[in-house]
Amino acid sequence: MKKISLWALSTAFALNACAQQNPTIVKYAQIISADDAKKHLSILASDAFEGRETGKPGAEKAANYIAVEFKKLGLQAPVNGSYFFDVPLTVNALKVTAFTVNGKPFGYGQDFYLTGTYPDNSINVNDVVFVGYGTENEVGTTDLTGKILLWINEDKPEDGAKPNTSYRLTAKRTATIKFLQSKNPAAILAANAGIAGALARFGKSVASPRLTIKDAAKAASTNAPLFNITAALADELVKPAGKTYDEIKTASAAAVTPALSIKSTVAINYNTSHSDVKAVDVLGYLPGTDLKDEVLIISAHYDHIGLNPDPSAKDKVNNGADDDGSGTTGVLEIARAFSQAKKDGHGPRRSILFLGNVGEEKGLLGSEYYSEHPVFPLANTITDLNIDMIGRVGEEYIGKPDSANYVYAIGSSMLSKELHDIGEQANNTYTKLNLDYKYDDPNDPNRFYYRSDHYNFAKHGVPIIFYFNGVHADYHAPGDEVSKINFPLLVKRAQLVFYTGWELANRDKRPFVDGKISQEVR
Repeated sequence: MKKISLWALSTAFALNACAQQNPTIVKYAQIISADDAKKHLSILASDAFEGRETGKPGAEKAANYIAVEFKKLGLQAPVNGSYFFDVPLTVNALKVTAFTVNGKPFGYGQDFYLTGTYPDNSINVNDVVFVGYGTENEVGTTDLTGKILLWINEDKPEDGAKPNTSYRLTAKRTATIKFLQSKNPAAILAANAGIAGALARFGKSVASPRLTIKDAAKAASTNAPLFNITAALADELVKPAGKTYDEIKTASAAAVTPALSIKSTVAINYNTSHSDVKAVDVLGYLPGTDLKDEVLIISAHYDHIGLNPDPSAKDKVNNGADDDGSGTTGVLEIARAFSQAKKDGHGPRRSILFLGNVGEEKGLLGSEYYSEHPVFPLANTITDLNIDMIGRVGEEYIGKPDSANYVYAIGSSMLSKELHDIGEQANNTYTKLNLDYKYDDPNDPNRFYYRSDHYNFAKHGVPIIFYFNGVHADYHAPGDEVSKINFPLLVKRAQLVFYTGWELANRDKRPFVDGKISQEVR
């Protein structure tokens, strides 16, 4: 017989204890209703809120609405008597005034994009160094100082493994960039075939001013800037070598090829202006009883991407009903259920912080700032249950029998196997949704684990579960309207978060952390 630890026994007992439905918990879960959800979302995702872009009037309206609702519910204002937690942001308006290759101009947001904050600069070179996949063997002893590098932004193929060819950075490629930057080049041009499609869809937004947290430690980077470029632009860069980009990429994939100097003339000029922006997270606090010093966070971001920059567009507002009006609505409904339970004498043992994050669409900024300046110590924060898009059917479930009875659960076992089991048990006991773990993988090409606010808690060792319905045709588009929300499905998903939160807030022990903390990039 295998030896069983006391921790394992206590975990098994706790999970079995919630195997039978508790009528008290069911009573309060039923407070979460489609009618109330529709009322909230019809306001938050209305045209009057102008797409809730961080730093704009629409986001301020949304923050005020959430704060008023928190006050109605009797939640405490935990920020020195306020529901608003200031997030100091700076808008960085990056202007690329020139980008020419062999005299041919290329456009910011059409052919390339640049992220980050860099000192103003003018780069003029007469050759480009193709470094393949950027491995040490490919770079060799080539002097890259002051050069423009052309780099394949994909994982290099390996025998027996399918390479990740998405333009989203992996841990391996992040390390490669740091290696290349250590060689002091003037710039790195990261080529990927997926950039053209991304720019066709999001080009106007990627070329818009960038928000960053106002912090001396986040000053302009002294590293070489990383430009993401299309394969067509890469073709122009390698044309003087008498080859296409695909040809030299194929050769690099097949074998180790040394860095190749190509006689292309490149001129790049860019500069950045800065101005401060007002932004707030919205916090509502429900104090616990005997374990009140420990805090469960239930979060969603209330911001979206704002107005459509296309002057010819008929629909000017990116309403963001699903992303993430649905999650914000879910938080409000869950807060209503817990608040009523407390008023009836069934308050949670642990405290609960209902957290509306700002700036998620700008780089997880609100949650990043909160995690680095927490109102309640992260050491006392037991879990973050984060909701980002729970109101619709994702593209992979359209037409499936369980299209109205699923949710993607991401990250539950990354830091705590026990938290994963708690989430499973809550679902098996109450909601019986199909918990889909397809994206529950840090190496998933979509990078969902790193792309919403929960990650800023996970990177500090706080266990998380991220609830998500998957992307759809209206993702980050004006078509993400209230009329397309499946409110019964939104409610069922929110109820799962409530049931899981109830167990976490009332069990004797916080989830045991046994996973590895990942310091990854978004």
